[in-house]
Order: sequence, then C-alpha cells, then structure tokens
Amino acid sequence: MDPISLETLRTVGTHGGVTAAAAVLHLTPSAVSQQLARLQREVGVPLTERVGRGLRLTPAGRALAAAAIDVAVALERARAATDAYLARPEGTVRVSAFQSAAQMFLPGLLTRVAARGGITLECADEDVAQDDFAALTDRMDIVVAHRPDRSHDWAAGGVPVHVVPLLREPLDVAVPAGHRLASRGEVHPEDLVDEEWIAVREGFPVATVLAAVATRSGSAPRITHRINDFHVVEAMVAAGHGIALLPRYTSGREPDVRLVPLTGVRAGRRIDALVRMDRAERLVVRRVLEELQALAAEIDGRARGTGATDAQPRG
Repeated sequence: MDPISLETLRTVGTHGGVTAAAAVLHLTPSAVSQQLARLQREVGVPLTERVGRGLRLTPAGRALAAAAIDVAVALERARAATDAYLARPEGTVRVSAFQSAAQMFLPGLLTRVAARGGITLECADEDVAQDDFAALTDRMDIVVAHRPDRSHDWAAGGVPVHVVPLLREPLDVAVPAGHRLASRGEVHPEDLVDEEWIAVREGFPVATVLAAVATRSGSAPRITHRINDFHVVEAMVAAGHGIALLPRYTSGREPDVRLVPLTGVRAGRRIDALVRMDRAERLVVRRVLEELQALAAEIDGRARGTGATDAQPRG
C-alpha cells in the first residue's frame, strides 16, 4: 500500500471530508478522491461513506487509518535513524501557538533555535476551541495548546498525539485598580457573585474554569462580553467594564488592573505541546521540543522567583 494514500485516508477521517483534507494535504479535492478510490480498489472493501455533505470512514476505513499511523511512525523512525548520524540535523519545523502562548514562547524559541543552527522555524498563531487543537497537528509539526486543570487528555478528541507538558499557568481574577476586591490577597468564588464578567467564548479552556467558579458559588456568572484576546480583555477591565479571568504570566501589564489569586477552585491552565505520532520521531522536531521545554522551565522559574506564585497576587 502506498503510504501517501494511507495518509490521505487518515486525513479525510480526521477532518471529515475530501475538501478539508485537500486543504491540509495541499492537494486538489479531485486528487484526494483519486487516492481514496485507488486505495479502496486495492483493499476491496468500502473505506468511506457519505454523511450529509461530509464523508466519514467505515469501520474498515477506521481500522486502516489507525494502521496508517503505525506506518507513518515507522517511516519517520527509519529517517531519524539515519539523521542521528548527521553532525547537525537540518530542516523546517512548523510551530503554532494560541495567542497568549505565542507571546510567551515564540520570541524566545526563535532565538534558541537560531543559536542551534540548521533548523528553520515557521510560526503561526492558532486560537481554536480545546477539542480542535489535536487536529491542528496535521498541518503543524508542533502545536502549543492549553486545557483547564483536570480536564480530559488530548486523546479524547479522537486524534492520537504525542503530548509534551510545558507548564501550568495560574488564572487570576483581573479587577480594576479601584475595585472592592483589588486590595485582597485572594478571592473566593462566593466573593464574585453579581459581578459583570468579560469571558472567553464557550469551548475555550478559561470558560471551563469560569463554569467551575459558578458551580462553587452557586450563582451563574453575569457575562456581559465575550472576548478571546486577553490584551483587549485587560484593557476593558482597566477601563472598568467588568472583571475577568486572566493568565498570570502574560497579564498584569495594565497599571490600572490588579490580578488577585482565586481560591476554592482549581484556577489554572495546562500548556502542552502536541505533536503527531510520526512527526514526534523527526530529529529536528525533537530538537525544537527540547528547546521549548527548556524555555518553559525558564519562564515558569522566573515567574515564580519574582513572586508570580499560586499564593501571591501580581499586578
């Protein structure tokens, strides 16, 4: 079986159709359909079935797509075995990160990788709902993603990925400098009843933490605005248009905003690097992951050493 046809089948299954798979694979929809037809003739059983306007894999198609992952891993492992004998591995690695993680990691990562030499980074920002991060690994070699504390693991989305934990970032309650809670050392969910909130869209990790706050306080939050850009959120808080949950390491730059630690719920997000199982075998990808992990440890240590810990407010 042709590995390219197997990869095409797997991508159609992950993205739910020929057109979406074609965009990921940089092929025409016609070329994707031809690959599927060729593979189906070869195996002799239906591999896909029409569902509305989309396409899904049959049980036989899902079994073959799962085997395709093993084939891709084996091929990349073989390439890595020879790359290990190179004096310096070379290649391009595509990295994506959600917006606040892009701010936190990408400048330093570019500097670190440039110092190694031989590896070119292509960076992009991708801010998607939590369940959509794993699918991004079809387009990007490394995907920096986030999830709330104690949430499901990434495999629950149906796309198997290699996960590299980077750090846990606390989420604080951001209030205007003149707010009644601004001078507090910590706040509890019960302190936040009847406040007007600036929240992220549903399906994003911080929304899950706000839902936990509501459960603990026994009162649904009064959400006035839904904004995903934390810089915009912080500016709105500074202007007195509501309070918000903001990540501690990349917030607190507005002089009129106070970040107050939240107790009584697990108020934090886990930041992980997600890599497709086959691409995790590539030597250049592993080198970038090493630099990303080292950078994350440096960021976390620096933040904690300057008072940005789970027990102290910052801002």
